[in-house]
Amino acid sequence: MNLFESISRHGHERVCFHWDPETDLRAIVAIHSTVLGNALGGTRRWCYASEESALRDVLRLSEGMTYKAAAADLPMGGAKSVILLAKPNQPGTEAEGRAMGRFVDTFGGQYIAAEDVGVNTQFVDWMARETQHVMGGETVSVGGDPSPYTSLGCFNGMKACLGHLGKPASFSGLSVAIQGLGATGFKLARLLRAEGATVYGSDVNDASVKRAVDELGVIPVEKDRDILGMKCDILAPCALGGVFSPPVIGTLNCAIICGTSNNVLVDPDSDGTLIKSRGILYAPDFVVNAGGLIRLAGLYLGLTEPQIDRKVADIEETTASVFREGEAMPSMHAAAVALAKRRIDAGRKAKREMASST
Repeated sequence: MNLFESISRHGHERVCFHWDPETDLRAIVAIHSTVLGNALGGTRRWCYASEESALRDVLRLSEGMTYKAAAADLPMGGAKSVILLAKPNQPGTEAEGRAMGRFVDTFGGQYIAAEDVGVNTQFVDWMARETQHVMGGETVSVGGDPSPYTSLGCFNGMKACLGHLGKPASFSGLSVAIQGLGATGFKLARLLRAEGATVYGSDVNDASVKRAVDELGVIPVEKDRDILGMKCDILAPCALGGVFSPPVIGTLNCAIICGTSNNVLVDPDSDGTLIKSRGILYAPDFVVNAGGLIRLAGLYLGLTEPQIDRKVADIEETTASVFREGEAMPSMHAAAVALAKRRIDAGRKAKREMASST
């Protein structure tokens, strides 16, 4: 991968690599856009196969955050950071968290860090001991775990999916297959079970599956590849991205795809078109999984709790509007990107007009 070509292709403003010799922290921060405001995006801790894989992930994730904030009509930009672990499931330490906090602080608030895979509220609070530019902690930072809002936003997106297909917004009797029963997948399963849905679930962590079975009555599915192709009303990817490629899309046996994962399409343009050609309704991930961002960005922006709740509820109408526009476009993903880009372009124009008037 040519570094500068990759950055240029995705349209990033700034990509920074960092190594802390004391803790051996290796991290990347990618700021995709600050056109609409400072960029908020989670910090992911993961054992990548290569540095190239880590760079690819942070570039795609940060671009998605730009579209997520714009589609949610938030005056925020898009960014993301990744911490490259030496081995899988490496536990976080306060020293590592504080080293990452110092790295985040060098951006002076242009990048605001938050939770992502491998980072919990404790890690955020460790980061917050070194920078004010982090959201999602409980004792030093504020915001707490945003996953309930991510799950609720996705649930609202599912209502829009049902409405677009001419069905009532009722989950009673519906079958939903959830890939990934972690923070967001478990809470989504709880919402669906409370509304009478039959929920199937899989996860690479056996303990997560057992908890969902014991506490929620989720029906376990042994392997991820089995759950992706099983017959169901709604397929909900709630684990890592890169789920849907042409071979997988060819095996899908669902009416709707709507989940909390980021970047589920391997090639967003062609895979989104292929899903639509199969007659499957795809709810663009960065539209329906925006609840957690709305929660933390709302607190950062000074919104009240009712205002935040309203914006999470608005995910249903935003999703519905994307579907209406997407009927005449190659894919629902293309329609969602078009919505986000219109809002970004409007923000860029407003900035230019303001600058020319001063």
